[in-house]
Amino acid sequence: MSQVHGFSVPFRFPVCFTRHAFHIDNPLVADIASEREPGRRHRLLFVLDSHVLSAHPELPTDIGKYVDSFSNRLTLAAPPVVVPGGESVKNDLSHTLLLLKDINDAGLDRQSFVVVVGGGAVLDMASFAAAIAHRGIRVIRFPTTVLSQADSGIAVKNGVNLFGKKNFMGTFVPPFAVVNDAAFLESLEMRDRISGVVEAIKVALLKDAVFFRRIELGANQIAAGDLNAIVPIIQRSAELHLAHICGNGDPFELGSARPLDFGHWAAHKLESITSHRLRHGEAVAIGIALDLAYSVKMGFLDQASAGRIAGLLARVGFALWDDALTAREKDGGSAILKGLQEFREHLGGELHITQLRAIGRSFEVTEMDEAVVLESIDELRTAAAAQPRSRSFGASHRRR
Repeated sequence: MSQVHGFSVPFRFPVCFTRHAFHIDNPLVADIASEREPGRRHRLLFVLDSHVLSAHPELPTDIGKYVDSFSNRLTLAAPPVVVPGGESVKNDLSHTLLLLKDINDAGLDRQSFVVVVGGGAVLDMASFAAAIAHRGIRVIRFPTTVLSQADSGIAVKNGVNLFGKKNFMGTFVPPFAVVNDAAFLESLEMRDRISGVVEAIKVALLKDAVFFRRIELGANQIAAGDLNAIVPIIQRSAELHLAHICGNGDPFELGSARPLDFGHWAAHKLESITSHRLRHGEAVAIGIALDLAYSVKMGFLDQASAGRIAGLLARVGFALWDDALTAREKDGGSAILKGLQEFREHLGGELHITQLRAIGRSFEVTEMDEAVVLESIDELRTAAAAQPRSRSFGASHRRR
């Protein structure tokens, strides 16, 4: 009988909170890059989100001055590379291939850094390109949206969309470091300030009832886009997401479960159906509303708690209905139910959907009653027609 051998590799990456990271008086980036090899002059290739560059046209100059001020530890491998912001950068493989060419042309090695400054989609694409170049080039991520600072930017996942499926091609590779610079949030549109908060609400629902109450108390300030209220919520959300990644025993999702994906199975399909007219956070809010209605109908969650959660989403500014919920496939079937099957495939063939028993207490189901899903969609539509931001869920409370 042959022997079976194995090994484990520890991963460590800091998640840092700062303001104006590229000010010459802030040594954080230089300290991060030189931490492992303090005597080396590290080569950096910056990848900039076009939306961020439009809002911060001074950014390339600031980066150049910063690197020059720490020239004993840092050097630019090439001028910054600008890529399209938003989901389009993940939908077209040419952007990944062009970035791989830039990495090659800059002569980056595995001790060099790709420094990605942008929203979640740009972070995903550029981190994927770095992960497959030389089997892995170090990445420092600068999430620039509420959504990416609170959740996706600190994850170990990256990838691009293919065949009309979200994140069909990608890898699990931890970043070298993540830097949440609150200054980037100041230029965000109100819509983007608010939409990213849904991931904080989600993780509070799953992990921390006290945190959920804290978000409720600040709902009016969040709805007004007040960064003084939003930034501390981002930090707590990031802490909870990071604790899950590091502490649940399955950071690379080798099993079927995705316990932080409450509301996401429907959200991924809604994004695709709407050609990303819906922001990810907006789609997740609708996905949470759908799962709330389903949970109440199945007897998992009490109606009062579901109403409280939906009420918070509405107060913050989320719509809980979109006509895409009733979209049909070419064969006439429900597109949302097709999304459920795609989610099953993405998980590896066995369905695991997170549901709630109470605020702060989640569990998983391995089957979804499709008839009840459709009933839940009908209920959301009825509630939206009666009151666009209705808090009424689960009128026909029953167990299947």
